[in-house]
Amino acid sequence: MTEKQDKTEKNNKKNIVVPGEIISHGDEFLPGDWTMKDGNNIISTRLGIVEKFDKLIKIIPITGVYIPRRGNTVIGEVKDITMNGWMVDIKGPYSSFLPLRECAGFVEESEMENVYGIGDLIETKILDVKRTSIDLTMKQRDRGLGKIREGIIVDVNPHRVPRLIGKEGSMISIIKEATKCNITVGQNGIVWIRGDNVHDQVFAKKAVEFVIENTITDWLTEKVEDFLKKNKTGVKE
Repeated sequence: MTEKQDKTEKNNKKNIVVPGEIISHGDEFLPGDWTMKDGNNIISTRLGIVEKFDKLIKIIPITGVYIPRRGNTVIGEVKDITMNGWMVDIKGPYSSFLPLRECAGFVEESEMENVYGIGDLIETKILDVKRTSIDLTMKQRDRGLGKIREGIIVDVNPHRVPRLIGKEGSMISIIKEATKCNITVGQNGIVWIRGDNVHDQVFAKKAVEFVIENTITDWLTEKVEDFLKKNKTGVKE
């Protein structure tokens, strides 16, 4: 191995850290998600992967429940209908509610069940996160918000979503291009896949699962590309 290759491998190696472990010393970096400043040290507060971007250092957890944040795109299941809206399960720590007023268009109370019925899956956005509840909205310009009527759903660990998406969407773009599928990755770990045929959708599902299973693996992008090339036979051109 050349000196350049050795240096590149070290830069790409995924460092796994545990809570309390020092991940940086000095003023080179600012503490990001799941880190804290202790004197001149930045310490991890979660088990996960260290990620550095410009002057920010953060941890991508590899275990744990979904932590909702305002603006997140999520996929959830309608669990109940009230006079004012819909109760939706988004795998969060507390209940989520889609108010009637936050629908994209006007909806009569008598028509609520026809719009989103109990058991329906919907793509929505988090409008607000309160102490014990989450408000959802459909009043966004994002394409795809609304009832999910086709395709397949994959349930993954929400803390592995950043690796599935990749930097600036790089990883999920590779999978979309290779499988010819549209893929929506909910920040809550629910992935919606839809393609022109079942073969493409199943291929995309296997690719998503491959990424999730190999989250802490070094050279993941290269391994995903190799996986896609070797398993592309089922995709219809």
